[in-house]
Amino acid sequence: MGERLKNRIREVLPSVLALLRWLVLAGLTGLACGLAGAAFSWCVAKAAALRGDFPWLLFFMPLAGLAIVFCYRITGMENDIGTNQIIASVRGGARPPLRLAPLIFLGSVLTHLTGGSAGREGAALQIGGSLAAGIGRLLRVDEKNTNILIQGGMAGLFAALFGTPVAAAVFSLEVVNVGHFRFAALFPCLLSALIAGAVPQALGLPGEGYLLSGAPEAAVLPLAQTGVLAVAAAVLSILFCLLMHGTGRAYKKYLPNPCLRILAGAGLVILLTLLEGSGDYNGAGGQIIEHAVEGRVRVPWAFALKMLFTALTLGAGFKGGEIVPTLFIGSTFGCAAAPLLGLEPSFGAAVGMIALFCGVTNCPLASILLSVELFGSGALPFFALACALAFLLSGRFSLYSSQKIVYSKLEARLNDQYQTEQEKERLSC
Repeated sequence: MGERLKNRIREVLPSVLALLRWLVLAGLTGLACGLAGAAFSWCVAKAAALRGDFPWLLFFMPLAGLAIVFCYRITGMENDIGTNQIIASVRGGARPPLRLAPLIFLGSVLTHLTGGSAGREGAALQIGGSLAAGIGRLLRVDEKNTNILIQGGMAGLFAALFGTPVAAAVFSLEVVNVGHFRFAALFPCLLSALIAGAVPQALGLPGEGYLLSGAPEAAVLPLAQTGVLAVAAAVLSILFCLLMHGTGRAYKKYLPNPCLRILAGAGLVILLTLLEGSGDYNGAGGQIIEHAVEGRVRVPWAFALKMLFTALTLGAGFKGGEIVPTLFIGSTFGCAAAPLLGLEPSFGAAVGMIALFCGVTNCPLASILLSVELFGSGALPFFALACALAFLLSGRFSLYSSQKIVYSKLEARLNDQYQTEQEKERLSC
């Protein structure tokens, strides 16, 4: 009896030790990410408010761009590849340096202050990843656990900015290797996200959330209409990925000097802003997303203009993320397209937002959870269908070039490309 008890204790002990380890590590990461996320969210909001009060700040965009290039150059980060570096580091690549956190923080604030079209999550993932890697180095955490800790940092900053901790945790698991979950990271990511998400709330900073209206009853016709909208969103996700990557390559091909590149991007954004006249497509565009979910969109082609503004901004070297612009594009597209399919504009905006997010990130489970945390569970069958279709039809396209699609979206097998990589690794060993 005593020997059996000892064996049971030996079996349980590693789990208990892992729990204690992650309570400390993920707890510290969540707290650090929560404080950083709250500070970043406040600064971005203030920058957006200042730009609204002083529209002439747009003309300082070239100077802001040069400041960003200079800061990255003097800190030895001129070859930084942004969010892709964080994703690659989770698989055991080069660790993001701690200095990346203040750099992307400053760069993103300057981008929003002067009217660049960008989101916040790119900075969130990079700040969270670099903070987590720094904690890992400070506490001498081994490589495998540091990889998990970086995922926890990604989840924490995402949750702190958007107030969606469950979606943030699953997103950090799903985005690295599509189709392959590292379940050992589930508790650390969730704990970090829950703690980080609670910090801004405690400081009085609101999270994201929308009041959905016009959701139909689950029946064959509205499900079919939602499916058609999801198919259109999948096509749009491919176009957006092609535009983002193609614009970045074109900038580097014709303007290899980063200073000239960012000056050209600033000039194009300023010119387009003056020609368009409203300023709706500068910054993140959170207010436009709210209007779309309310069923209002100023022009039916708003989604196309936001795609162009975002590609020109981020491709030139300004800092920020693609996800909030993705939500802008998806919501305005869905709001404009829904009446053509017999759906309510508000409901169409929500479906378009979630489906496009799924299409560009290849994260269907995180997308479904995001829909619940943003809109509630009342229309869950529609969102689930939209995410499934967008994931299937978006193919191998992604906003993140470091992302690997491990399993085929079409058959129950490993992706051919991933199989080849695995075979090369085995041969090298």
